Amino acid sequence: MAGSGPFTVIGVDISPELGHGGESIIPVQVDLTTDDGVRQVASAVEAAKAPLVGLVNNAGITRDSRLVNMSDEDFGSVLEVNLGAAFRLSTAMADLMSDGGAIVNISSRSYLGNFGQFNYSMSKGALVGLTRAMAVSLAPHIRVNAVAPGLIDTEMTHQIPDEVLERAISNIPMARMGTPDEIANVVWFLLTPLSSYITGHVLVVGGGRSLS
Repeated sequence: MAGSGPFTVIGVDISPELGHGGESIIPVQVDLTTDDGVRQVASAVEAAKAPLVGLVNNAGITRDSRLVNMSDEDFGSVLEVNLGAAFRLSTAMADLMSDGGAIVNISSRSYLGNFGQFNYSMSKGALVGLTRAMAVSLAPHIRVNAVAPGLIDTEMTHQIPDEVLERAISNIPMARMGTPDEIANVVWFLLTPLSSYITGHVLVVGGGRSLS
């Protein structure tokens, strides 16, 4: 995110469905697990000719299976995308970021542990560790926080069998899934001066699921 009121957003995705953007969105289709991909993002930031004030690390994949059935490839690929991409991009963008900027890493409530998601939970837990380490390293000039969403109404959750989804929702005190907008609002809060004295924090947004 570069600029100030209105912002120019540089949207990064490996998928061609990212589109062509608009006046305030610059699309960059790259693979963030590669050095070349990160360099292309840095070039797009420099070409925007506006201060870089925020970074949201949201690249993520799942390759779920029980530990005894997990392949080395599935284990490594999840760590490479969910953790490695955030590390590479944050390292590259920190030098370009304005004083007072903010980084928000998208973790998951699964970092607390989740059955059948050994690699995913591990990657999201490691992202929490990265968040805390970067918060110390980049202070006081850049704040670094993480958001750990719970069960959110997305295309991914639509693939969960109905009976499994219903059981999961029954364990949420708010009695429903969250929405992408509710996560976006929390991310926005952590990017803005509204949270100017918050760094190194992990905010679980899960409708109270962690209470039980």
